Amino acid sequence: MIRHFRVPGSLRTKLEESGVRASAVLRRAGLPRDLFDQTRILITTDELFALWRAISEVSKDPAIGLKLGTETRIERFHPMAIAALSTESFGAAVQHMARYKRLSAPEEILHELDEKEWSIRFNWTLAVDVEPQVLIENCFAWTLAIARQGSGTRLCPLRVELVQPRTHVKALERHFGCPVVCGASRNALVFRANDAQCPFITRNAELLDMLAPQFEQELKRYTDTGDSFIELVRGAIQQRLTGHRPTTEDVARELHMSSRTLQRRLQESGSSFQRVLDEARRQMARYYLSNSVLELNEAAYLLGYEDPNSFARAFRGWEGVPPGHWRETHRASALN
Repeated sequence: MIRHFRVPGSLRTKLEESGVRASAVLRRAGLPRDLFDQTRILITTDELFALWRAISEVSKDPAIGLKLGTETRIERFHPMAIAALSTESFGAAVQHMARYKRLSAPEEILHELDEKEWSIRFNWTLAVDVEPQVLIENCFAWTLAIARQGSGTRLCPLRVELVQPRTHVKALERHFGCPVVCGASRNALVFRANDAQCPFITRNAELLDMLAPQFEQELKRYTDTGDSFIELVRGAIQQRLTGHRPTTEDVARELHMSSRTLQRRLQESGSSFQRVLDEARRQMARYYLSNSVLELNEAAYLLGYEDPNSFARAFRGWEGVPPGHWRETHRASALN
């Protein structure tokens, strides 16, 4: 199971270009002074959150996340982003990034498409604390940079949904070119459904063919270990916990295998589909109750339960207390 994030060395360059001293950021975050001098920079989720909180505090610029997440120079793009730009459309690029994101970090890109809207969210799978606001904005700006660079247009979302309030809403609206809704039940970048079909002028099938085998080999190494395969299944389940209970067929189709193969590999890993489903629901339940304003019945619906009572019974079995009590206790401890 991957537990560390790889921090690009280019982050120091972008910080300095934005007038933010990298040394001050590392000192505020409590990270090693020589972090950016390392060839391969690996940090935990807690350290990642500390890094981005420090960036926000040292910068004093409420829009710093947008600046650091926006890039127009192709030579600075990560190889994974270059591969995404080589796909045929914005939707294909997001699918590509979502699939390979788990290669490099305990992080997921979750995207949901219906007849009218297409939402994109980021989930830090090992997070205990609420993700920093500046990190969310950075990820959304990075996604939009991919969309605009690939399409060659100033593509704009329908809206940006944010759980926590912002003091710089106008700056966010100017950057994304759409309304920003604070106090939402989730942090999401919401596009029109047909934006997923937006063609990429940067499409390069030959380059993608060159990069894909390397990524596939890394993915195979990642999924060959039992714990990592369970994480992969859990991520696929969580992506489909949007008002219904995902089936083995749903998840197997996403992972490009038969349901029998999925069940067999889970059994070989010492688990089962039901157990991983319960773990996925528990993880998402804790996230919803600690990081959103969802009502308990809304959380139950999103987690695929038929009624709130079923959710309450399951949650009490996991945590030993009802979900409402857990939420109050968790929020009270967070304020102290």
